[in-house]
Amino acid sequence: MSSWDEMLKGKTAVVTGASRGLGRADALALAEAGADVVITDILIESDEHNEQEAERFGPIAQVMQSTNVMYADKTAQEIRDMGRRSFAAKMDVTDREQVQDVFAKVKEEFGRIDILVNNAGTLDHVSQIENQNDDFWQRDLNVNLTGSYNCTKAVWPYMKEQGYGRIINMSSVAGTLGGFGQASYSVTKGGLLSFTKSMALEGGKHGINVNAIVPGIIGTEAFKMGNAKMNQRMIDRTVFKQPGEPEDIANAITFLVSDKAKYITGIGLNVSGGIELFTF
Repeated sequence: MSSWDEMLKGKTAVVTGASRGLGRADALALAEAGADVVITDILIESDEHNEQEAERFGPIAQVMQSTNVMYADKTAQEIRDMGRRSFAAKMDVTDREQVQDVFAKVKEEFGRIDILVNNAGTLDHVSQIENQNDDFWQRDLNVNLTGSYNCTKAVWPYMKEQGYGRIINMSSVAGTLGGFGQASYSVTKGGLLSFTKSMALEGGKHGINVNAIVPGIIGTEAFKMGNAKMNQRMIDRTVFKQPGEPEDIANAITFLVSDKAKYITGIGLNVSGGIELFTF
């Protein structure tokens, strides 16, 4: 059996929305386990159009752009420093042609694509139904749900051809429990769980395992931007009375995409600190 340190050696991974937060932690963990990793995001430090891109995608993207909280190129360099291959690619998961082009480039340069982590997402639309912004509702559907569909559809022929693939969809406890004032976000994250099961059924005969991660409260940059009082209320609902770390998600993903989890497919794995339990 392979060691944990090298269990993804020879594998190629693509992580979407990987310039910060969960995506960045996922990419680094996969590289530490031996994989070559391609970083994709709408915000790339070297891109001169970041301001326009951030404006299209909403408040969190704008804050991250204006404060330079984007590390796509930096993350790719860190991975190369580990002795792995890596590059950062600008990719809008809602742009099907761009998605197809990026995956074709990865296949051409790396020879195969073994792992896809559908991490790119939006989570800044918080309003009760009468105040839900119709444009943000559609944006959330386009990015969180259809974006994962676009990337999965683009990578599927490569994985099918090689008879091997691992896909992770990033859901949320909002998708299993619902979220007050989070109708659009909750719907997309719940939809990803159904999408995961359907793709697991289709992928089995091709050696493609498809699973979802269901994070709870994780201390990312975006979470720390939230209302402190509301954040504490959510933290207090967890068993551990503290937020998780991005590495907690990354470690679970690394296991699920490895051959140590080869008989696991179609699940939504809670990495949530027990927030879904009846705590008081």
